[in-house]
Amino acid sequence: MRGTSRPDSRTTAAVRSRRAKSTNLNFEPTAFHSAELLRYYKAMSEVLGPMHWWPAKSPFEVIVGAILTQSTAWGNVELAIHNLRSTKMLTPSAISKIAPSRLASLVRPSGYFRQKARKLKSFVRFLRAEYAGSLQRMFRTPTLELRKKLLAVHGIGPETADSILLYAGNHPVFVVDAYTHRIFGRHQITDGKPDYERVRAFVEGALPPHAPTLNEFHALIVNTGKNWCRKSTPRCAECPLRAMLPLSSPFAKFLAPDFSGKLFSEALA
Repeated sequence: MRGTSRPDSRTTAAVRSRRAKSTNLNFEPTAFHSAELLRYYKAMSEVLGPMHWWPAKSPFEVIVGAILTQSTAWGNVELAIHNLRSTKMLTPSAISKIAPSRLASLVRPSGYFRQKARKLKSFVRFLRAEYAGSLQRMFRTPTLELRKKLLAVHGIGPETADSILLYAGNHPVFVVDAYTHRIFGRHQITDGKPDYERVRAFVEGALPPHAPTLNEFHALIVNTGKNWCRKSTPRCAECPLRAMLPLSSPFAKFLAPDFSGKLFSEALA
């Protein structure tokens, strides 16, 4: 890993000062928001990147993974995908033809396996009905139009739809998840409430409409959340974003003092 970046002290102080004077919870994209989010991107990237996410061998495998990862850990999804791959079931045609009970048994490691089998069946029916089974044709559809259609498919909500659009189709959308809400809330970028569409629109308005950038930013957030910004026992003092955690945040207490008794964030500023 590369070392954590050291933000310019005047920039960091200015960010904190502006946050102290007024809240930054209106979700209105501005140049200030863009500059700040890019600083977050750079700080995480210098420690973690590049992420090479989403791990899959084909666009359809990405779609299957996006559906199976609902309400479960990725390790469980990998087991289910291994079952599908080893039985040559990782194609729309194969999923369409397999018996629902057999499909459910193959995806059992991902949990809620009967429901997820139905969701996979629903997606391939949609793909066949709307696009003659062609993912290429589907992903040529304009982003907003395709997103609306995906959201109408049984079992596909906003996070799954955006994962399909971004990671399988290279459409410039941002995927919001629990890690995004957690990090943004603790850093007082947003109010931390799980309002998917408002946070998505905020990020897409603040960052360039560039799929690889939005892809990498989400992957960095996920890994920062897993490694440091944990739901319990957060490791703020070791986090790549520690220098940007507002001292007014309740989580500033997790910034360990250095040898001189100052907070890490104050020492870096």
